[in-house]
Amino acid sequence: MTERYLILSDGTAYKGQAFGSPATTSGTIVFNTSVTGYQEIITDPIYHNQIIVFTTPTIGAVGVNHESYESILPTAKGVVVREVAEVSTNRQRSLSLDQFLRVHNIPGIAGIDTRQLVRKLRTHNGGLNASIVDVADEHAFDQLNAIVLTNQQVSQVATPRPYANPGMGHNIVVMDFGLKSGILRELAVRDANVTVVPFTTTADEILNLDPDGIILSSGPGDPRDLGPDILATIKTLETRIPLLGIGLGHELFALANGATIQRLPVAHQGMNHPIREIITNQIMYAAQAEEYGVDRESIDRNQLLITHIDLIDGSIQGLRHRDYPAFSVQFFPDAAPGPWEATQVFDDFIELTGIRGEQR
Repeated sequence: MTERYLILSDGTAYKGQAFGSPATTSGTIVFNTSVTGYQEIITDPIYHNQIIVFTTPTIGAVGVNHESYESILPTAKGVVVREVAEVSTNRQRSLSLDQFLRVHNIPGIAGIDTRQLVRKLRTHNGGLNASIVDVADEHAFDQLNAIVLTNQQVSQVATPRPYANPGMGHNIVVMDFGLKSGILRELAVRDANVTVVPFTTTADEILNLDPDGIILSSGPGDPRDLGPDILATIKTLETRIPLLGIGLGHELFALANGATIQRLPVAHQGMNHPIREIITNQIMYAAQAEEYGVDRESIDRNQLLITHIDLIDGSIQGLRHRDYPAFSVQFFPDAAPGPWEATQVFDDFIELTGIRGEQR
């Protein structure tokens, strides 16, 4: 393999071996602790403009298959691993990881001490930028320190036009903030008739579609960058139609109801996070990909109930409105990748939409 370098904005450089695209790239660097599901992670729009470090020692053994895409065109900036597998015996494989990254012009670098790198990333609240380059010289670091990453990630990955994902069941509208396919798959399993709309769609335009329920999708970036118009739309919709927020949608639901958002000391990126559902005291494991969380002290307890918490750091993982059939979860209940324990969230949501459907 050709030698390449991973350089960080704190001045650190790591020498490794290139795979995937030979392009030079820059982005925010994050780490993910998932043992499996690397294809779903790389293709998840939440990793837009990010370089992903995988903590699992070997990545690539199952190849890439057509069933595990979370978006058609991945927008992750790079992949960092300890070792990349060159051989796969998976019968579903259509491409190797190396071939997949080449097709989508995403560079990878192997041979990195990911344990040491992750320890460094855990100490940098606010994140570091990084580049994958051919030469780790002063010019490369100057270019890295000069980059300004956009805060308009949602507009870059969300659909600009509405489209349908037809079914024969309840009429569901999904507001796309960076929608991952796993949400649509779970709705399809429940035979929902889905219309996906741009995140800029107004409340009146959504209500004119006569939905039984509304989902605020997951997506990348800081929810505070999306502005007050989105929050006003959510505030209107939650009083009229059953609503579910997921990931970024959860954070927007909290903001719309007066809570504040703060950056987590250590981002949650993985499929092994234990979460407790407060009302039942049951423990589930679910996938998470979050850099921001809801500030517990900012929650108006007359409006919102806390329904789920993370057992590692106590962060809020679920909210429910006291007065309206509206709730949200910070984690990913679509199991793409991840355990299937959290898919019950979609059953709860469909049950709410069914009540409205029967009332109409």
